[in-house]
Amino acid sequence: MTVQNAGGCRVAKRGMISLIVVGLFCLPSLGWGQTETQAAKTLSKAFSSAAKAAMPAVVSIKVEKTITGPSSMMVPGFNDPFDGFPEEFRRRFYGPRSPQPRSPRKYHQEGLGSGFIISEDGYILTNNHVVGDVDKITVELKDGRKFTNAKLIGTDPDTEVALIKIEGENFPVLPMGDSSKLEIGDWVIAIGNPFGLSETVTVGVISAVGRNNMHIAAYEDFIQTDAAINPGNSGGPLINLDGQVIGINTAIVSESGGYMGIGFAIPINMARSIQEQLRKSGKVSRGYMGLLAQDVDADMAEALGLKEATGVVVSMVEKGTPAEQAGVKVQDVILAINGKKIKSYDAFRNEVALLAPGSRARLDISRDGKPLEVTVKLGERPAAKVQKEQPAAEPEQVLGLEVEELTRELAERFHYKVGEGVIVSAVTPGSPAAEKGIRPGDLIASVNRQEVASVVDFTAAVKQSS
Repeated sequence: MTVQNAGGCRVAKRGMISLIVVGLFCLPSLGWGQTETQAAKTLSKAFSSAAKAAMPAVVSIKVEKTITGPSSMMVPGFNDPFDGFPEEFRRRFYGPRSPQPRSPRKYHQEGLGSGFIISEDGYILTNNHVVGDVDKITVELKDGRKFTNAKLIGTDPDTEVALIKIEGENFPVLPMGDSSKLEIGDWVIAIGNPFGLSETVTVGVISAVGRNNMHIAAYEDFIQTDAAINPGNSGGPLINLDGQVIGINTAIVSESGGYMGIGFAIPINMARSIQEQLRKSGKVSRGYMGLLAQDVDADMAEALGLKEATGVVVSMVEKGTPAEQAGVKVQDVILAINGKKIKSYDAFRNEVALLAPGSRARLDISRDGKPLEVTVKLGERPAAKVQKEQPAAEPEQVLGLEVEELTRELAERFHYKVGEGVIVSAVTPGSPAAEKGIRPGDLIASVNRQEVASVVDFTAAVKQSS
């Protein structure tokens, strides 16, 4: 499976998936009643009305860039399968490139994308990968007006959001909706310029919300839709039936390079916060706590004395950080931030990142089974921290083994004592654990001389030493 941005650039390769779909399509009887026909016409009218209202504010974006390289090189661009990958990655998956002549030449590169106007004075939202590294941006409106000197206000590669501006006033504006209110199955409309075909409208539904770990951006909370999205749709709006934008079309999952029914859009609530900062300062500053955590599963919830598997458990607190200064500790379970319940570590990272440095975040915590409230004064996230803030690798990924709580039953079976450690339940062949002779049924009492009495202790100790 290949995850590819809607501008045509591949961004992750994660194995191949083959799907065979066998369907039975039953035609309705020809004798539809007036009620059913009218309902269909009403829905059709809703689609056309929303699209017509939004279309004037949707723009076509053409970008140009001049690059210098060997005379026979493949010019990287919006449809270059190598674009965006480090050379080591390219060699591993695609093999070495052909020998390159030494004499340099200049190449003129062009690309197409989409965007939409969000203010009467000409601010336009689009994707970072559309306008982030170019020499010239040309914007064309539905009414035929063309602006050859669009200005790049700022980009945020960590979310794939970019803001540009054209000079003028009284531009048509696409109103923003509330992406937090989206539900799976809601009808949506994608508008853009796929393959340069301007003013293209496609219809679908919300397939999922809160998609992450797609390796498209550092901070991910994507809306998934089956509305057709193709190269050139990047930066265009995903709108609801009220004609409000609820997302920015950004990427597709495809094995062919084209539409396969899985597209991703940045939620407009996230984009709204980013564009406000870009408009004010041209850059984005993010809140920073200085901790790592992991999702709470059912086993952890039981071990931590929680009634349900919710929140995130802190696995590491960096010294001298706002989290440490506020008194956050390892094994604390963060249940909510500023009153908003936390469903996953990715969601928690996003919430913290959207808060301004210097602001205060109120954490609802469970510590040793007791409720606690901690207020953290956020710092500013250093640019180099984005990778370190990613969820740390799980022990099974690092060591190649899985462990379980040492229950009374298991302790009696293997002749251990409850509280002595955790018991190994599985070992991956060929893994570091297997090479050291660790086997299922073994007891792990400590990690790097740190005693571990539970799975939470074990996980935290492994992550701190990895």
